[in-house]
Amino acid sequence: MAITGTSDSRPPRIRLGMVGGGRDAFIGGVHRIASRIDDHFELVAGAFSSTPEKSKASAANLGVAGDRAYGDFLEMAKREARLKNGIQAVAIVTPNHLHYPVAREFLKRGIHVICDKPMTSTLPDARKLAKLAETSDALFVLTHNYTGYPMMRQAREMVASGLLGKIRLVNVEYVQDWLSEAVEETGQKQAEWRTDPDRSGGGGCIGDIGTHAFNLAGFVSGLTVEKLSAELTTFVPGRRLDDNVTVMMRYAGGARGMLWASQVAPGNENALTLRIYGEKGRHRMGTRRAEHLVVHAVGRTQADDHP
Repeated sequence: MAITGTSDSRPPRIRLGMVGGGRDAFIGGVHRIASRIDDHFELVAGAFSSTPEKSKASAANLGVAGDRAYGDFLEMAKREARLKNGIQAVAIVTPNHLHYPVAREFLKRGIHVICDKPMTSTLPDARKLAKLAETSDALFVLTHNYTGYPMMRQAREMVASGLLGKIRLVNVEYVQDWLSEAVEETGQKQAEWRTDPDRSGGGGCIGDIGTHAFNLAGFVSGLTVEKLSAELTTFVPGRRLDDNVTVMMRYAGGARGMLWASQVAPGNENALTLRIYGEKGRHRMGTRRAEHLVVHAVGRTQADDHP
């Protein structure tokens, strides 16, 4: 996705398509905001919904030309690959079960793929997608947005520089409360598919937000998990997927880790917190005060300042 241009003119924006993310969707809007902030993308095409009518209506709202609004992703992949001004990259913001088939069709045609996490809804699909991405001329990019937070990147650099010494403990939690009741039975669209194993995959809370916590713990600490033991719990009666997860982790080199992810923890709208403890001190950071990174050295007393 190289951006080319002369020094005295603005480089052309990357022509972006989107699969999913129509008018009633949540995460599609987040990706569009991110692309505008980055300012290197222009949304020009999309299969925004599972029906042609809804896709065209969403395209009209988003300023996408009607002839670039598609009724399904396969039609979009085929036509855009033939167009002289076709898309250069596609953002996949669908329910999890569509991640693999959508990514496959665009990668096969040399179109870069930006895919919302998790990678796929099943391990066999993930393996097939990884193999395809290795052989494709196009990039496959999996998004974990919290790794882009400046303080997370600062913490990662400080850990890598040895500021905390050898890492001993990694503690990460991502807790929400929006599924404390059976809202999927009220017609709430997001809750419906995220608690449906046919669309979400075998994991509920673990796939939805536990993946973020796990990714961030490894990204900042620089450590690799060798073994883990997880308990997936479903608290809301009748729910078919987990809504609470606890994980014990053993990292290469001897560090130990703990992960808690929950969507049934009242009073926590969207709270991600990471703590890393080493021989010389600790880091503490989180999304509630994303601009703060607490660094505490051994031997120094300090208030329990929660990011």
